Amino acid sequence: MKIPFEEVIEVLQNLIRIPSPSRGEEITADFLYKYFKSKNLDPVRHLNNIYIKNKYFDSQKKNILLNSHLDTVKPNPEWNHDPYNPIIIDGKLYGLGSNDAGGSLVSLLATFIHFYDKKNLKYNIIFLMSAEEEISGKGGVESVLPELDSITFGIVGEPTEMKMAIAEKGLMVIDCISHGRSGHAAGEEGVNSIYLAIKDIERIRNFRFPKKSKLLGEVKMTVTMIKAGAQHNVIPESCHFVIDVRSTDSYTNEEILKNIRDHLSSEVNVRSIRLQPSFISKNHKLVKSACDIGLSLFGSSTLSDQALMSFPTVKIGPGNSKRSHTADEFIQVNEIKEAIEIYVKLLERLIL
Repeated sequence: MKIPFEEVIEVLQNLIRIPSPSRGEEITADFLYKYFKSKNLDPVRHLNNIYIKNKYFDSQKKNILLNSHLDTVKPNPEWNHDPYNPIIIDGKLYGLGSNDAGGSLVSLLATFIHFYDKKNLKYNIIFLMSAEEEISGKGGVESVLPELDSITFGIVGEPTEMKMAIAEKGLMVIDCISHGRSGHAAGEEGVNSIYLAIKDIERIRNFRFPKKSKLLGEVKMTVTMIKAGAQHNVIPESCHFVIDVRSTDSYTNEEILKNIRDHLSSEVNVRSIRLQPSFISKNHKLVKSACDIGLSLFGSSTLSDQALMSFPTVKIGPGNSKRSHTADEFIQVNEIKEAIEIYVKLLERLIL
């Protein structure tokens, strides 16, 4: 079963026309559900996530997940084109979400339909179009994965120029509070919490984790926010600062958090440790298949739904991550055509 390439592009244009901000994907999910129904397929909806299994799904077989997201960020005010009017100029399809990650979504959609009604596949295929990816929301992929059969490995569609990311950094946001003692600024009373925070901020700035990832480099810690004081003549009793931590496959988020707590005098509170770094072995059959067809491998510093998947995954898709979240976002039409060809070729080596 195949769909014409012109229809693939038409589906993407229809997706662009529908505003689909994170937590506001209802109409987009409606559209995709109805689209699959029009193809006499059997989609399942969970919140604003849509998933579908291949026709001859066999519960005795292992499962491959194909995933991309249907939500977008909100458009910034610098657009020269209408972000919801999909236009093609010189082979470029402009529109909000065209690159991140509409191009990946429709490429995986076409790939899934290509294999949908084939018999005697070595693996089942589950295609998941997830919500709330841009905010790592709990109503997205995290909510729907428990509804699916056990996944053996997955392909996550994001703009990577069809290079394969076999590692991805994780994320933690940490709130720190240094506790001093208030007093009058003119006297010698009090303990200045700002000065205490500065010492800890310097420790963060200068600290290096011993283990360095071959693909992702060092764990990166950056102080991005600070707040203290209410008036000029009062020594502040507390100072709050925020650390953005980008984790690698060399450490779990839990290990990094313990290390931070051991080295700081400030109170340390993590908002979440759920966005873990990802890594898949170069010896994995999926990665070997990619190498066999000449795909490049790399480690990605940008976050995706991989962070919420406990099984081996790679990230690969058409487009360029530098275009994501920018004004006049676009994807080359030919990038989508090439992506479908590569996805199909990659999966053929695994499931036929």
